[in-house]
Amino acid sequence: MINRVFITVLDSFGVGNALDAAEFGDKGADTLGSVSSSDYFEAPNLTALGLFNIDNATQGKKYTAISDPIGSYGRLNEESKGKDSTVGHWELAGLVSKVPFPLFPDGFPDEIISEFEKLTNRKVICNKPYSGTEVIKDYGEEHLKTGALIVYTSGDSVFQIAAHKSIVSIDELYKDCLIARKMLSGKYNVSRVIARPFDGEYPFVRTSERHDFSAVPTSDTLTDVLSNQGFDVLGIGKTADLFAEKGFTNFVRTKSNEDGMDKLKDAVTKDFHGICFTNLVDFDTMYGHRRDKDGYAKAISAFDRFLPDFMSKLKDDDVMILTADHGNDPCYLGTDHTRENVPCLVYGKHVRSVNLGSNRVFSDIAASVADMLGAKYSLSGHSFWEIVKK
Repeated sequence: MINRVFITVLDSFGVGNALDAAEFGDKGADTLGSVSSSDYFEAPNLTALGLFNIDNATQGKKYTAISDPIGSYGRLNEESKGKDSTVGHWELAGLVSKVPFPLFPDGFPDEIISEFEKLTNRKVICNKPYSGTEVIKDYGEEHLKTGALIVYTSGDSVFQIAAHKSIVSIDELYKDCLIARKMLSGKYNVSRVIARPFDGEYPFVRTSERHDFSAVPTSDTLTDVLSNQGFDVLGIGKTADLFAEKGFTNFVRTKSNEDGMDKLKDAVTKDFHGICFTNLVDFDTMYGHRRDKDGYAKAISAFDRFLPDFMSKLKDDDVMILTADHGNDPCYLGTDHTRENVPCLVYGKHVRSVNLGSNRVFSDIAASVADMLGAKYSLSGHSFWEIVKK
């Protein structure tokens, strides 16, 4: 029986080839293909795990499929009607979102904005889809002069609030987000309300105090299944936020990928029985949305360098799973997430090298993890544990 499973989500590291990509306006999107074409992409350890052995994975500029991968590998299809972190993580944990969260391509309706202004006692500016870095360039000065909150959305179901730390304290910004979260229900139930603090002088910089206030999962997920049966459910990064902390027995937030990797390195030394569910968000926020292929490649390379030391600390009854929650092709049009399949790389002393193919779905991870731990499980997905275990 497996004692600990480390599930690490490389936020937005898709592998393309989603069959329904065209329905989301993302035909041809391929995050792995774009990132691996960068001269800065160095990933010998991910390659050894089988990254480029995944069926129909775009072969890299420096790395391709190998004859003897050390892990099992495959691609996962998303069944949920969305392409954001919330529905991606929920489905990885066994909850398929069959009804999409609402989108607001023309901004939020007057009734929502006026009520939000009344409850926060601050005016709102912007209120339309925007890039997070561009919105503070275009509206930051007006915010400084008026104190009005910058509210904006994107191609995802999000209500984002940006404010300068000298005007709105972090505590006040978080309270304003909680106000919005409580308001946004029913037909306005966005997947996430996101605090986006920024600082400095024009053109301003976003700070690490971002905080996601997620919708509550519509039913139990793997986190509930495990914690209800006495297993430890640890979260690193924004993972617990995406589940509204539901089912987690302990969690820590992070400031960056580096901070997340440090906390993951610390977690592998701890004695627990269950899962450590980690999200490394910089791939998405710092590089995918900003369409920075080389920055994305450098970040993946940094994670690849982290892997050998981390993997050496895994115990005989541990399993490591690397995956993603959606795509964000840094060479694609626009600045939004892209509908893609995601990788599934599985490694451990009791894991053999097997091609899991192309027909698996996100929730197969949840079913497999429960199977590894010997937990009772009845949510979505089919376990691949019997296939990959030695």
